Amino acid sequence: MKKIRVAIIDDSASVRAVLSQILNADPAIEVLFTASDPVFASRHLAKEWPDVFILDIEMPQKDGLTYLKEIMKVRPTPVVICSSLTEKNAAITMEAMRAGAVEVLTKPRIGLKEFFNESAMMIVDAVKSAAQANIKVLGKASSSLDNNRPAYADKGIPPKLSADVILSPSSGRVSAKTEKFVAIGASAGGTQAIEAVLKKLPMEVPGIVIVQHMPEKFTKAFAERLDMVCKLVVREASDGDKIVPGTVLVAPGDRHMLVNRTGTAYTVAIKDGPPVSRHRPSVDVLFRSVAKFAGPNALGIILTGMGDDGAAGMVEMHDSGARTIAQDEATCIVFGMPREAINRGSVDRVLPLDKISGEITRYGSS
Repeated sequence: MKKIRVAIIDDSASVRAVLSQILNADPAIEVLFTASDPVFASRHLAKEWPDVFILDIEMPQKDGLTYLKEIMKVRPTPVVICSSLTEKNAAITMEAMRAGAVEVLTKPRIGLKEFFNESAMMIVDAVKSAAQANIKVLGKASSSLDNNRPAYADKGIPPKLSADVILSPSSGRVSAKTEKFVAIGASAGGTQAIEAVLKKLPMEVPGIVIVQHMPEKFTKAFAERLDMVCKLVVREASDGDKIVPGTVLVAPGDRHMLVNRTGTAYTVAIKDGPPVSRHRPSVDVLFRSVAKFAGPNALGIILTGMGDDGAAGMVEMHDSGARTIAQDEATCIVFGMPREAINRGSVDRVLPLDKISGEITRYGSS
């Protein structure tokens, strides 16, 4: 089987060395070359082009965002951004995601080797996810210009936990006599997809809750970006926030978000806990809570992303009486999550991305 060829461009020699060691240890991946900045990388690219780039944000001769836009203009290729957890880098990384980056790796200021070694599976998964990106869709998304994975505490492969570790499943159907709302889950390519959906919505729509796989700090920058470009009010969710029409709540990075019901009102709960389906926040956790407390009062939507997070939760939502939608393969950057949900028979409608906003609007007025 052909290996995934990776180019690592980062001004830190230690980052390049550790990432190379981790990726080359996987039989499906080969590090094609490493470079300290885009200028040095260009010498290699004249000879051979990688399947995936890992790109630092802050570099001396040319920053990662500028170089990413050049890549997308010359030859659209999946890019994984490697960024430090700072407010400044979070904002720049959001711009990089809009420009075509499909995944985000985070790195601390100190203890790099230990952090990366503990996060080896996360790094390998990010590269494999990026390699599955639909280049045709990626090129369109980047040309218009209008992801995360948590670090695991244990070395090796952690157990893949279900939503049971956070919340017990529903014991029965819920009455359809409350305010309606929408629950959305996404991963790789989701930042572009979510923005495309929300920008077309009017203020008069049900409340929306979103889990997008993304590290802490980055979700705040993501919500702020959406708030700027959408008619809706968008913010990073806090524990106890009410789900109200015209407002979007984005799950904070590295924490789970659940829906609770008090009388006829809905709120969100922000909780710690182990990764579920190897993610925190997890779409499965959100969707299970929706199935348990909202049922037919909710619309569930699963968008682009690798893996199967959200598929089990969407089955529970569907069985509880909720309406369910999945993004179609032709418009997904990575079709993994929607495919898993579709294959489990839990999706009522499969729609291209540009039709989903209309369904949300119609749902709100029905």
